[in-house]
Amino acid sequence: MSALTWHDERVQLTDAVALQLRWGRQPSGAGRPVIVLLHEALGCIAMWKRFPEQLAAATGLDVLVFERRGYGASTPITLPRPDDYLLEEGEVWLPLLLDRLGLEQVILFGHSDGGSIAQIGAASCPDQVVAIVTLAAHIYVDALTLNGIETAVERYRTTDLPERLARYHGERTDLIFRAWSETWQRPACHQALDLQPQLARIRCPALIMQGDRDEYGVPEQVTDACAGIGATAQACFIDDCGHVPHLERPEAVLHHTRRFLDEVGLLAG
Repeated sequence: MSALTWHDERVQLTDAVALQLRWGRQPSGAGRPVIVLLHEALGCIAMWKRFPEQLAAATGLDVLVFERRGYGASTPITLPRPDDYLLEEGEVWLPLLLDRLGLEQVILFGHSDGGSIAQIGAASCPDQVVAIVTLAAHIYVDALTLNGIETAVERYRTTDLPERLARYHGERTDLIFRAWSETWQRPACHQALDLQPQLARIRCPALIMQGDRDEYGVPEQVTDACAGIGATAQACFIDDCGHVPHLERPEAVLHHTRRFLDEVGLLAG
């Protein structure tokens, strides 16, 4: 890990949109795939905590972490958010970022919303995305998802959750929370979030993971995703784990990720 170097960067995608990045560079990373981390609906670079460093150390690959529009130091968004915002992120903004950075081979690693965007991105950029790893991704809205969001909204109203989120999101906290909760609670969003067409277009190897106690998604989110992708997809359930496997059970996530990348010939060294 000591040989890994990190630096922050800001990239201008359009006149109106700029994204904040953090690069982890390996001494021998040139010419190898880059792992691109895609954060959750309430996430940012800092909320990955030590996981980017752990992932880089486990794989020997360069790691790119970035904040989507509306998050962290990236360009803000306004409400209401479009019902199909996940499709827009995976079909428009992620490909634009990869092209702008000149990334020819990437492994998309996404958590929750980021996992869904990874799947959409793999369908949209088949020549650049050589593998995907997803944690707690959604390919549709299920009853457990909606119950989890309702519980989170109540906690936001009655506990110190806003203050804890504000440590990461500052004055954007309420906007980010509403962008997530209000959008997902709209019936029109439920119709827009059906990734079956995208899954059928994924050609690369895929590791689809979820905690066995995930409070935001039924197990069928994993098995149905694998069925939709086909023979290149592997299902993996993390034991005794909720919605955030990379923080709750990082050793297991790193083990399964390393094994998977080794099997498909993408592990460095």
